[in-house]
Amino acid sequence: MLTIDNQSLRGFLHHVETRFPHELLRIKGQVDTHLETTSAVFELDHAGKSPVVIFENVAGHSMPIVTNIAGNRTLLASCLGVEPADIADAFRERSQKHIPCELVSKGAWDEVVIEGDDVDLTKLPIPHQFSVDAAPYITAGQVTARDPVTGIDTTGFHRLMLKGKNKLGISLHSRRRMYEFHRRAEEQGQSLPAAIVIGNHPLHYMGSMVYAYPPNVRKFEIIGGLFGEPYRLAKCGVGDLEVPAGAEIVIEGEILANEHEPEGPFGEFTGYASYRSTQNIFIAKRIRMRRDAYFHSVVAGMSRDHILISCITREGEILNALRKNIPNVKAVHVPHKTCGAFMAIVSMKKVSEGEPKMAMLSALGTELYTKYVVMVDEDVDIYDMEDVMWAIATRVRAEKDIIMVPGVKSAIIDPTSDPVTFTVTKMGIDATAPTEAGFAERLTISDEQRARARSILESANFSL
Repeated sequence: MLTIDNQSLRGFLHHVETRFPHELLRIKGQVDTHLETTSAVFELDHAGKSPVVIFENVAGHSMPIVTNIAGNRTLLASCLGVEPADIADAFRERSQKHIPCELVSKGAWDEVVIEGDDVDLTKLPIPHQFSVDAAPYITAGQVTARDPVTGIDTTGFHRLMLKGKNKLGISLHSRRRMYEFHRRAEEQGQSLPAAIVIGNHPLHYMGSMVYAYPPNVRKFEIIGGLFGEPYRLAKCGVGDLEVPAGAEIVIEGEILANEHEPEGPFGEFTGYASYRSTQNIFIAKRIRMRRDAYFHSVVAGMSRDHILISCITREGEILNALRKNIPNVKAVHVPHKTCGAFMAIVSMKKVSEGEPKMAMLSALGTELYTKYVVMVDEDVDIYDMEDVMWAIATRVRAEKDIIMVPGVKSAIIDPTSDPVTFTVTKMGIDATAPTEAGFAERLTISDEQRARARSILESANFSL
């Protein structure tokens, strides 16, 4: 019987099972952790389906695997209580309402404690996702640590390669807060105490991917803003760290100072095998878990499970940045097929020339991973790539509407970034119509005409 906690993975599963039962798929037949769970979700993706999947019978393990919890925009929108079209706006607004956390006496994960020589990460049902991967990877592990200088904590995704009973390879390749915390600890000659938390609510993952926020704010306070209530945390047994009280599994340990080992390759969100890594090492000292724990895994590669939340968070963050100076910006879309990162499409009500270029430069400077920004008018459907391409084909004058910014910092796992400096040339495309009088008028069909057309077709027994 599930213990219902609205902030937990179990609370999310209950929400889906009661409100969207057709979006929860329980697979009772035996599956292997080697390639099979990933392949199954990609087959669903190819069929245009994205249910939450629970593999109940995992060969060699008693613990079920839960996956694909973040691959469905409708389910993620329902967590925020909004329609899918409004999710970026809702995320944008709530991620700015930081709510102090609530510390509870004990986490749900404190029922089973394994430590010392008994720690054995190989007993967890960690999937080996692609044949190119160097080993099985923990992909849903949220790594939590404190800044050794300020004491402010953070939480975020970092890929975790199984290297032994108590050892994981970890890449801090985003080179943001966790990378800086580890660097500061190394300067003090110390390893960085850290906890890996597995099995959280999707809103936790969404909040953990906010990057532009004040340095004195905890990411857990941002996650609380998404829930609309204090996020419940409990102290674990390493570095005075606090972690989500409703999580399934907590692995306590440290990221070693001044020690590196090969990590990767790994099937990344780019759709390529990534060999680039910071090659850090995490040593596990203790595992705590629920007695009936689920193992949560994010499907790697270009799956929606891996990418969709980053699409939504980037849409919200870019929208946040643009609305501060350009209120006539209407919406932002980061398409899944551009790896949930590399391209943003921005619509605006263009008032004067130069505004689209101002917006594209701001967007390019907001998000590390975003390389290409396409500006369109509000008559273009940013969720329809055919409409966007029509705007590029008919409204862009390349000699004046395309700008390039060379030598901009990018992600080290971007295969087009410089292998030494990790920089790229970013590009903006202004696909808005000129404001000058006499520019071509777009053909349109009114909503009334469309409704009438549908009734005509339906009367002819043609189902749309």
